[in-house]
Amino acid sequence: MRALPFLLALAACTAAQPARDEFAAATAGRTAGPPESCVPLDAQQSLHVLDPRTLAVEVGRTTWINRLEAPCPGLDPSATLVTETWGGRYCRGDHVRSVSPGMSIPGPVCVLGNFTPYRMTR
Repeated sequence: MRALPFLLALAACTAAQPARDEFAAATAGRTAGPPESCVPLDAQQSLHVLDPRTLAVEVGRTTWINRLEAPCPGLDPSATLVTETWGGRYCRGDHVRSVSPGMSIPGPVCVLGNFTPYRMTR
């Protein structure tokens, strides 16, 4: 019984590691710029999940990182994202929902936060 808290802490650390690796991979060799409220939609790219609170989209040589206003249940890299956008851009306040593999009903609504650009350093 004494091992349970240790095992829970170990599981939490192990589960958090892939998210940091995803973020590190998405931003490697890039420098963060000031956050912006909107980014252009690119027909060739779409938002993808890094962890339950972090999304990314690559537009040209810039990777835009979005920290959701709160962690969103069901968001994982295997989920399909359904976005509700207006005006041809992803913006703070837009809604995102995830659809897990094999499911047809989207999960809860998640609200986008600001986008931080990570640009390639020369």
